[in-house]
Amino acid sequence: MGDHQAGHDIGERLYVPGATIVHRLPAHLKLLAAVTTILVVVATPPTWLWAFAGYAALAVALVATAKLPLRVVVPRMVVEVPVLVFALLLPILGTGPRIAVGPLTLSQAGLWAGWGIIVKATFGVVTSIVLAATTSTNDMVAGLRRLRVPDQFVQIFAAMVRYVHVVGAEARRMNRARTARGFTAKGPRSWSVLGQSLGTLFIRSYERGERVHLAMLSRGYTGAMPTAPAAPDSRSQLMWAVSFPAVAAVVWLVVASGYR
Repeated sequence: MGDHQAGHDIGERLYVPGATIVHRLPAHLKLLAAVTTILVVVATPPTWLWAFAGYAALAVALVATAKLPLRVVVPRMVVEVPVLVFALLLPILGTGPRIAVGPLTLSQAGLWAGWGIIVKATFGVVTSIVLAATTSTNDMVAGLRRLRVPDQFVQIFAAMVRYVHVVGAEARRMNRARTARGFTAKGPRSWSVLGQSLGTLFIRSYERGERVHLAMLSRGYTGAMPTAPAAPDSRSQLMWAVSFPAVAAVVWLVVASGYR
């Protein structure tokens, strides 16, 4: 009653329908472009400020090309908060020469390390947000298969996206049942009840997985999911996919030449 969601609903919540070139690119090309570009950014020393300015412009251009509104991108960046907290602690906890910033004395090495973590993590998060917002779950699974990712991993990913809402709905029902019986999570005394609930949720999820597996076997499952033949990539698609990491690599090389 109200808890059930269909199909890949959890995964599709991240997808933003559109007809841009980023949406139309095959998933495997987008995955390769995203991973390659992130590797270029990660390999950039934090002192190369002009390089990160170029990467920022590249990220803005990517979001604009995908026509994703800020109301979609900004809230999803909350996932980065734990990384930001850790990075902000580095100047305080770092060692080595220190500089005075207002009432604080901060580690120079910690400042550079924190800065590098923040800008690199932000770029990676924005790139991942664009990838998730322009690629449906089915296309992502197909893209992983075209990249020759081990089939067991692909099947686990597909099943996780398909059934994570079932586990979430079960957890919500258990929470309502506890609340209806007057339970309130306050202090260490409630930990035993929450632990028992977590164990029960695990057992129910495991049993549901067994039932799903038996149902798949009864329908002819032999360890591999059927796949449809994929269309070959066009030259324009390849050029668009290569352009993103290529621009990042050019920025890296140009800035690197200035430090020689």
